[in-house]
Amino acid sequence: MIIAFVIAAIAGVLIHNLYTWLPNPLFAVFSPVVESLWEHIKLLFYPLLAAALVFGGDRESRAVRLWSNLIVCAALLIVSYVYHVLFHGENFIFDIILYVVLMAVGFLLPRLLWPLGEKGWFQKASLPLTGLVWALIFWFSFFPPAGLLFADMETVRTFFTIPV
Repeated sequence: MIIAFVIAAIAGVLIHNLYTWLPNPLFAVFSPVVESLWEHIKLLFYPLLAAALVFGGDRESRAVRLWSNLIVCAALLIVSYVYHVLFHGENFIFDIILYVVLMAVGFLLPRLLWPLGEKGWFQKASLPLTGLVWALIFWFSFFPPAGLLFADMETVRTFFTIPV
C-alpha cells in the first residue's frame, strides 16, 4: 500500500501542471486550470479515485475508499480556505505538506471507516456522491462560478481583495 500511496502522490503532483504544459479541454478536467482552492481538489480526487478502483475489491471496500476520497477533498477545501483566505497564508511548503498529509489520510482513512462499509446507506451513497463531486469538478473546470473557492489565488492574494 505504501507503493500505491507514492504512485498516487506523484500522479497528483504530475497532474498539477498537466493543463499548463498541454492546455486542452480533456486535461482541463483532470488538472487545475487556475490556482483556485476548488481546482486543487483534482490533485487528490483523481489519484484517490484510481486507488479506489484498483484496490476497491468488493463493494464494501470500494465504498470506504470513495468516502475517504470525498472526506479528504472536503478537508482540503476547508483547510485551504482557512489558511489562504482567513489567515492570508502564502507558504508553498504548507501546501505541499497539506497535500502529502491529506493523500496519506486518503489511504489510511478507509481503515477507520471500515465498519461503516457494511451499512447499506453507506454503500449506496458512496457512488452517487462521488459521481456528483466528479460532475461538479467537470462542470466547474469550464464554468467556474464567482466566489472564494473559485478565485485564482495567483492573482488574488488577500481576503480584502477577493470579491465576496
